[in-house]
Amino acid sequence: MHLITLWSRTGFAHLTWGNWVMFLVAAVLIYLAISKQYEPLLLIPIGFGTVLANLPLGQMGAYDNGIMNLIYSFGIKTELLPPIIFMGVGVLTDFRPLLGRPITFLLGASAQLGIFAAALGAAYLFGFTNQEAAAIGIIGGADGPTSIFLASKMAPHLLGPIAVAAYSYMSLVPVIQPPIMRLLTSKKERLIDMPQAKPVSQLTVILFPLISTFVVALAIPASTPLIGMLMFGNLLRECGVTERLKKTVSSSLIDTVTIFLGLAVGSTMDAAHFIDIKTLSILALGAVAFSISTMGGVLLAKFLNIFLPESKRMNPCIGAAGVSAVPMAARVVQQFVSEESDGLVNPLMPAMGPNVAGVIGSAVAAGLFLGFLGG
Repeated sequence: MHLITLWSRTGFAHLTWGNWVMFLVAAVLIYLAISKQYEPLLLIPIGFGTVLANLPLGQMGAYDNGIMNLIYSFGIKTELLPPIIFMGVGVLTDFRPLLGRPITFLLGASAQLGIFAAALGAAYLFGFTNQEAAAIGIIGGADGPTSIFLASKMAPHLLGPIAVAAYSYMSLVPVIQPPIMRLLTSKKERLIDMPQAKPVSQLTVILFPLISTFVVALAIPASTPLIGMLMFGNLLRECGVTERLKKTVSSSLIDTVTIFLGLAVGSTMDAAHFIDIKTLSILALGAVAFSISTMGGVLLAKFLNIFLPESKRMNPCIGAAGVSAVPMAARVVQQFVSEESDGLVNPLMPAMGPNVAGVIGSAVAAGLFLGFLGG
């Protein structure tokens, strides 16, 4: 009897098939992070957090009464961690390629098309509430912190699958985008070699985060936490007098926040909250959203080329970089075009323009959803 009592108090006695399914999900995430090097800084904490959340009696889930609940409550529910990630992104982002070729703002905006298409599909085809649909749609921006920020406000019960979908599709950019670029562009278009962008002055790169914060925050107040922290980080980068702060934000601070953010997201992925038909719907909608966003950027570039003189025409493939996966999407465009042109065309810097514009675009889209639907 004592052995039976002892056994009943172990986690082994309480394991369910759902726990094993989630262990498998965690194993896949960790495998992709280590073997394929897909977003390892986030997928490994998320994967391990998933393992912890599914260990019976361990009290390590976001909805239990342990340390993960503390991190989740004070880091995610209070919306603390995602804006700090955005501050780190701002320090690491160079807006010169965008400022040197302002037309690529439009490509970054059009690459958010999938956000709204997926949101409409989630609401009208899958029966999600408007708030849930908005949180799902933001996956199309391929921006993990924005997805977590919006989901925590509008659909916290769906945070796990939304975050996993967002980071999964971010990591699968090299797999998803090349076939779409090949389908939508001709060989001639892929061979367009873009001239160097005009130089950008130091004054311009200092004024840009200040003016952007002022304009966007006043136009779409709900986007202020993300845009404000993004542009503050960028000001630290460009002002030239805050080297210590810049170094701290871009290294130890963002690394620390990334660890807690990943673990907190993983801790929401216990079997009871993750294994649901809604999860499959979210994953499917995320794939559609990301694909449509990629198509939106490419197609707008093709459309703009109709009106541009031949010397100013853009390689349409750079439109695919308009999603917020920085700098991976730009590197994927660079590799794809370089391979297609036998190394003659290398549009990495032109692709960085829409790529960094996409970061702003996804934050603005999140602000629009919050402004119209509330949180």
